[in-house]
Amino acid sequence: MLSDFQRRWGISQWVAFLKDQEIPVLPGTRQKLAALREEKRDRIAPKELAAIVLEDPFLALKLLRRVEGHRSQTLSQETTTALGAVLQAGVDDLMRTVNNAVLANESLPGLHGCAIRNIVAARIARDWASMRADISAEEVTLATLLSESGELLLWHFAPELPQNAIDELNSGRALRTLQAQQQATGFSFKQMNLALVEAWALPQLITQLIRGFDTPRANIARIAGDTARHIITHPENPALPADLVNIKQIIHGVSIESLIAPLPISDDYKAQVLLAVAEDNYSKDFTGL
Repeated sequence: MLSDFQRRWGISQWVAFLKDQEIPVLPGTRQKLAALREEKRDRIAPKELAAIVLEDPFLALKLLRRVEGHRSQTLSQETTTALGAVLQAGVDDLMRTVNNAVLANESLPGLHGCAIRNIVAARIARDWASMRADISAEEVTLATLLSESGELLLWHFAPELPQNAIDELNSGRALRTLQAQQQATGFSFKQMNLALVEAWALPQLITQLIRGFDTPRANIARIAGDTARHIITHPENPALPADLVNIKQIIHGVSIESLIAPLPISDDYKAQVLLAVAEDNYSKDFTGL
């Protein structure tokens, strides 16, 4: 429950509050790691741990901040992938980090939905980025997974705020998600996330990708995030043809069939989307869905 004082906070107060809070992990992450250690004992491959990290945006942020805080600024490069973070932390430290962490409350539909949206976005971004030989898919994957860390933390520490934004949108008082957030809180969650990224001093490359600089990597991360939001909003979202056209402009020489393959939608709707793209029969104005 927010205090009356907190209800009057602006973006700077929330950033100052959230940047030093202990980051939780998803309950399922602790279970997955325990099962993996029980099965593999001392034969756990770093890639197996990295795969688990990429299924928990909270843990990805927590681990990245931890290893970057311990990294020598003169002896090593910045950490820009989940695998790199796992290798720097080591199996035992990762296990301790997860076992000692506070658990996020997945019974909150908004928190669960936001986490799933980020995970889906990261999967799509990884598959799309791997279709360009000049891009590190793993860097794009991590940046995409962390792209809504601020909203996730709000769901954990102050769920009334993002819920108020959802209520504002559902009431019809706001027509777009961005407008709803600004009306409910006085700022957008994207603005808060960018401010937190700066406050946390995340690796420069990850920061640039999250900020959305106009580069192929940043655009892949952004479009993957939009696509995941559309799919989570509705598995047959009419915005998907435009998403496919947008990503096709970034990833040349790859068929629309290949680009749509990673999307977690039904085969029937994939066929409809392909037909819509082929016929150029879609609206490009889907901002804020």
